[in-house]
Amino acid sequence: MIQMSEFEKDLLKTVQEGIPINDRPFKQIAQSLGSTEHKVIKTLKKLKEKKIIRQISPIYDTKSLGYDSSLVAFKVSGNIQKVAELINTHPGVSHNYQRSDDFNLWFTIAVPPDSNLSLEETVQLLADLSDVEDYVILRTVKLYKIGVKLSFEDLREKERIAKNENRTERKISITEVDKMIIKITQEDIPLVEEPFKPTAEKLNLDQNFIIKKLNEYKESGIMRRFAAILYHRKAGFKANGMTVWNVPEGIEDEVGYKLASFRSVSHCYKRTTSGKWKYNIFSMIHGKTKEELENFVLDISQEIGIKDYKILYSTREFKKSRVKYFSDQFYKWEEEVKNGRYTGSDLKS
Repeated sequence: MIQMSEFEKDLLKTVQEGIPINDRPFKQIAQSLGSTEHKVIKTLKKLKEKKIIRQISPIYDTKSLGYDSSLVAFKVSGNIQKVAELINTHPGVSHNYQRSDDFNLWFTIAVPPDSNLSLEETVQLLADLSDVEDYVILRTVKLYKIGVKLSFEDLREKERIAKNENRTERKISITEVDKMIIKITQEDIPLVEEPFKPTAEKLNLDQNFIIKKLNEYKESGIMRRFAAILYHRKAGFKANGMTVWNVPEGIEDEVGYKLASFRSVSHCYKRTTSGKWKYNIFSMIHGKTKEELENFVLDISQEIGIKDYKILYSTREFKKSRVKYFSDQFYKWEEEVKNGRYTGSDLKS
């Protein structure tokens, strides 16, 4: 793990919790830490150069933007590298990992609302092109928690989780102006005193209008949060296991929220099951060593009384990036598929 000063640790914790959305966000962060705007910007640049911080940007909610998305697992017996490369050609694939399971290739995929292919049709097409043995589409049934915040010392540290059981989803109309703003701001923000100014200049809009819009996105749920995302391993968390649980009907929420309450759990979902896949609760757990993580999972298993679980470690990362919303690449990919651009022949090479 890279050694960091106390100021760097405090700054990392702060920017993972959230970046203020105003004309001088780094000045506000500096004031909260008893520092200067110059030092905050300089330190963030340093942490990016060291590849501790991956990106600082809004994290938009796929569903709220009208996209259909899911986690998918392929069972690949052939050249997994080639299959992963083919899957990665789809612009809606954001994460793609080889994991320690019979279903050994796991990826998330999103398709736009005006796609010519449904999500199921897209996955079926990728499976046919890849000539995989089998696959499962694991849709989200309920979200208990999402948000990586690697700022804990003990895996058992807790945090408060808002259940939002009575919240009704707001239907939001996305205008062409909104699409332009989201398209640009989903990229890494510049580390300057006024980071929203370049966006405003590029779009020929007033900076205050951009800031107002971003705050509206956050309040409405279009934006989940505006924060820094870290490189897990560089931050010291080298053991990251997607732990899946076979939870009996009726206690899924109890188990889901309990798992979500741990700071070491960054993602927790209830997902669909089938005859091919029985595990319905997914929890992404981060630890510094496998031993630490496995001891934690064993303890939790005993606490919740669920013995049927698996820890799926990622053994290879094929892709980790953000989906570029409102990109023409989606339609270009569909057109190329239609014209026979992608075939399974390359997988045999």
